[in-house]
Amino acid sequence: MNVIDALEWRYATKKFDPDKELSPEKIDILKKAFNLTATSYGLQPIKLLVIKDREVRTKLRSHSWNQAQVSDASHLLVFCIETVIDKDYIVNYFNRVREIRDTPEKILDPFKNALVKDFEKKSDEEIKSWAANQAYLCMGNLLTVCAVEGIDACPMEGFSADGYDQVLNLSTKGLRPVLVMPVGHRADDDFFAAFKKVRKTLDECIIEL
Repeated sequence: MNVIDALEWRYATKKFDPDKELSPEKIDILKKAFNLTATSYGLQPIKLLVIKDREVRTKLRSHSWNQAQVSDASHLLVFCIETVIDKDYIVNYFNRVREIRDTPEKILDPFKNALVKDFEKKSDEEIKSWAANQAYLCMGNLLTVCAVEGIDACPMEGFSADGYDQVLNLSTKGLRPVLVMPVGHRADDDFFAAFKKVRKTLDECIIEL
């Protein structure tokens, strides 16, 4: 199906079939799509946890308003931000650019130095907010990829970041969870799948100049 048909097909899945698993190939597509998503400056201040272990997901469900999707889906994606975005982090990015593109330092240095100075002026909260925005970009992209690939998904903000940290020890990895998204296959009796989409008309949400 084309992308519009795919977006019409998708919905925030409320009930997953716990007996249906996504293939390794589908999970690999989601991993690669995450890594290819655009982020501000290309810095990728985010990491994705792909959790298949049902025992772990059952523990996380208690920190997710007891939403069954967390434990019943095939996998749970947890979008995290890096908690330290400093000079070293930025320099490492530009080193990667130089290695991959063979770009001379004299071309990279002005932008690198400007970016370092800009981030040094930002507060920790400003940097965390900026990083969280990148996680939302990635989730939006993965929702579309899921639709095109016939993968059901449910974007979620309703969870305790501290609770997830306790279960997954994310702070020791320099990470903070900001979004979660169960993925898998919808249950046959999820009546939400048949609901018509409620959206504004194109004239109401688009302005052409």
